[in-house]
Amino acid sequence: MFAKVRQFFLERRILEVDCPIISAKASVDAHIDLIPATYASKETRYMHSSPEYGMKRLLSEGIGDIYQLSHVFRDGEFGQKHNPEFMMAEWYRQGISFEMMIQETCDFVRLFVGDLPHEVLSYREVFRRYAGIDYFSLTEKELLCFLKEKSVPFYPGIEEEEKDALLNLILGTLIEPHLGQDSLFVLAHYPASQAALARTCVKEQEQVAERFEIYYRGIELANGYHELTDVEEQEKRFISANAQRQKLGKTSLPIDDNFLKALRQGLPDACGVAVGFDRLMMLRHHKKHLKDVIPFDWSEA
Repeated sequence: MFAKVRQFFLERRILEVDCPIISAKASVDAHIDLIPATYASKETRYMHSSPEYGMKRLLSEGIGDIYQLSHVFRDGEFGQKHNPEFMMAEWYRQGISFEMMIQETCDFVRLFVGDLPHEVLSYREVFRRYAGIDYFSLTEKELLCFLKEKSVPFYPGIEEEEKDALLNLILGTLIEPHLGQDSLFVLAHYPASQAALARTCVKEQEQVAERFEIYYRGIELANGYHELTDVEEQEKRFISANAQRQKLGKTSLPIDDNFLKALRQGLPDACGVAVGFDRLMMLRHHKKHLKDVIPFDWSEA
């Protein structure tokens, strides 16, 4: 499958790169915790959760379309579909539309699961179809009542968190199990508050992110963006993510000034996506646990 994947990119003239796994600064996300690496007994660096920042620095230098097959690391994520160390395929394409990037990512997933059709629905449409609610018009209090009506258990303190925490819980418990049962399912145009590193636009009077995820048999496989190039907006999002981390009782993370410098230098208009290689292998071989498709999981390594 490594050979098939590399052939996929070769046919599209996408260049393979190899950015560092350990960096001095961190990728800042409110909900992704990083594994630190101590250098020379005095300097803390970070195992990356994605090669994204390094790849975008290369994009700003004019390298063109690129991909990387990389081990990535996330602290505290171990279970049936999670391993703290896992394989990711990530790539960036210039001059193609958000819709074309969705199509190409579906073609990539088909290398593993076969020639399946795909369906695209917006985040808002998905909540209407599978939860029967229009979240955009509901308050946090109304969403909490909805969860209680559906007998969905929620963790202590969620009442104090923002609306996105409630939406994530509804998505994970009531919606995701239905997605992609007989075909690939593309969930697109997330709320702007969940944009991460994506651009935003307006749909149905709502500010939404040009972001998509792909599901098959209820399993999330890919996360893609029409990439944000506004450095001031990106810095604001990092600061906001760190503030949210502190609110959740987590430590804030150092912002990667080299990445922001690359954005100031000028990031070309591009779409990017990250795909979980191990999960695709799990689906390809009809397994229910990641440990069945990787040489040694976290408990064996």
